Amino acid sequence: MTTDIVVRCEDAARTFGRGAGSVVAVHGATCRIAAGDRIALTGPSGSGKSTLLHLLAGLDEPTTGTVDWPALGPRRMLRPGPVAVVFQAPSLLPLLDVTENVALPLVLAGIDEATARTGAQAALERLGLDDLGDRLPEELSGGQAQRVAVARALVGQPRLLLADEPTGQLDHVTGTQVVDALVDTAAHTGCALVVATHDPAVSDRLAVTWRMVDGRLRTSEALSWSA
Repeated sequence: MTTDIVVRCEDAARTFGRGAGSVVAVHGATCRIAAGDRIALTGPSGSGKSTLLHLLAGLDEPTTGTVDWPALGPRRMLRPGPVAVVFQAPSLLPLLDVTENVALPLVLAGIDEATARTGAQAALERLGLDDLGDRLPEELSGGQAQRVAVARALVGQPRLLLADEPTGQLDHVTGTQVVDALVDTAAHTGCALVVATHDPAVSDRLAVTWRMVDGRLRTSEALSWSA
C-alpha cells in the first residue's frame, strides 16, 4: 500500500554548481522505502551516498525528479518527528548538556520540558549513557558523543531513521553498540532504517543492500515494493 511507503524517489538527481563546473552527485535515483525496511547503502567515498541520504531526509531538494513521503506528509513536517538522521559527526550543541541535547527534538516538537527530559533519559539509558546526562559535549569522548547523537535521533521514535557512516569514527566495541541501538530500535518501532556504510560488519546486519556507484543507485531486485 502507498500508505506504507515512508519515502519515494522518482528519477531524483542532484547537481551541484552550474555550467562546465557542475558536478552530478546523484543521477536519477528511483527507489521506495517502506515501513520496516532495513537497508544498507554501500559504495566508495564520493559515490553519492550522503547526498542521497540528504534527499531521502528532506534536507536537500533534487535538482530534477521528485522525492516525497507518502506515509509521513509534506517535507516541512518531517522534522522534528517522523524523520531522524544520524550524521558522520555527532553535531551536538556545545552549550547544552547531554540530556538537553537529546531532549531537544521533543522540545522542538512542542512536548513539555519535563516529559522531554524523561524521554531523553530513557534514550540515554538504552545506549548505556545515563550517567553522562549532565556533561557538556566537550567533556565526552568521540565515541560517547556519537552515541549521544544516536540517542537524540531515537528519542522521537522516528518512522524513517537514516544514518550516515555512524560507526566510521568509532572503535569496534562502540560501533557495535551503535549498530545494536539502531537495529533494535527499528525492530521495536517498525521504522524504516537506512544506513550508509563502508563496513561489511554493519551492512551484514541489514536485510537489503543497495549500492551507489558514481552517483547511480543500484537497488536490490529482491526488495518488494507496493505501487
